Amino acid sequence: MVDDELAELRRRRMEQMQRQAMDQQAMEEEAERQRQIDSQIRIALMEILEPEARERLNTIKLTRPEFAKAVEQQLVMLAQSGRVRQRITDDQLKALLTQLTPSKKEFRITRK
Repeated sequence: MVDDELAELRRRRMEQMQRQAMDQQAMEEEAERQRQIDSQIRIALMEILEPEARERLNTIKLTRPEFAKAVEQQLVMLAQSGRVRQRITDDQLKALLTQLTPSKKEFRITRK
């Protein structure tokens, strides 16, 4: 009886360890795939952005990472669709950023 229980515990533990190993491998593969995608985006941005524009985008990435990621994706999509014929300057990037930034609502309070 004890031997059967011990064998069952060993089998369950072995299955658990195998599942953990498979999960770990899947996570490593996903991380590697994400690194490759990030590398491809970085290379594409180096080709389509002037150095000043790249610096501005990196600064934005420090303060607003989600917004910067969306801008990067937008720029890569523009380049892939062929709508970018020359490198984007800092001024052009500023114009694009103002278009992508949601407008702020102004509130005016008047006191009587």
